Amino acid sequence: MVDVAVGRGSVKDLRRASAATRLRYALKRKSTVAFLMTLPLILLIAVLVIYPAFYAIHLATLNKSMTRFVGFGNFRFLFKRDTFWMVVEQSCIFAITAVIFKALIGFIVAHFAHNIPSGKQRKWRGMLLVPWVIPPAMSTLAWLWLFDPSYSAFNYTLGLFGIAPVSWLGEVGWARFSVILVNVWYGAPFFMIMYLASLKSVPDQLYEAAAIDGANWWQRIWYVTLPMMRNIIAITTLFSLIVTFANFDIVRILTSGGPLDQTHLFATWAFKIGIEGSDIPLGASISLFMAPILAIAAYFILRDVTKRGNEA
Repeated sequence: MVDVAVGRGSVKDLRRASAATRLRYALKRKSTVAFLMTLPLILLIAVLVIYPAFYAIHLATLNKSMTRFVGFGNFRFLFKRDTFWMVVEQSCIFAITAVIFKALIGFIVAHFAHNIPSGKQRKWRGMLLVPWVIPPAMSTLAWLWLFDPSYSAFNYTLGLFGIAPVSWLGEVGWARFSVILVNVWYGAPFFMIMYLASLKSVPDQLYEAAAIDGANWWQRIWYVTLPMMRNIIAITTLFSLIVTFANFDIVRILTSGGPLDQTHLFATWAFKIGIEGSDIPLGASISLFMAPILAIAAYFILRDVTKRGNEA
């Protein structure tokens, strides 16, 4: 009996030793260590993103009083409303126009900053990042004063040249222009700093080889700079498109969706319907409609990047 007990004890010790050995081996693997280090972030995303997303889907299937399941009833109701399709159109125009101008301005400014002597680059980078560092709500309040119908600094400047004052936030066209302008002013520095970092990674030997082949400055940009920056351009564009599409504070502070709901985006109209209108399920349905649009955009933007990665 004693031998049997000793035998069982030795088996347990061997199992414990083998388990400890496997644990040590697993901790030595880089993939395991990386997973353990990112686990808190994964849990945080699950709590703050995944759970609210599924809860929003649940809310979108309920009636206004949230007492009865209606399935796709809220979506069918939205599809029959002209205001909904106007918001879809306005959101797409706003996001695409703003992202194009932010990318273009960021690319141009990044080239200028890249050609500044290294001793002065840090100062210029700091100044150019100021619009992006300031909280959007705070900077938008300053823009609201610039667009004010009575004390507008823009209208005062136009008056010096004999130009009639402009109703920046009272007319549909000017209101849309004003909202896009503020978003471009706020987001262009993000593109600038990303493109500037990408430009610094382009080898100078490529430009020298292109210059020897007789390429002018435009050909060097088209055949050297843009191909080397293609991945960062795609990722930056997608990230900015998502943030711009879901923009809330700029439109909310400047126009509150007016005039006549012509500047509403998905986020502001969902807030108006869901919070101010006390119809949370319908507001959740409006916000969820952004997901398929952004998924389609992400597919087309990242498709080329993924294809190149597989070929490499």
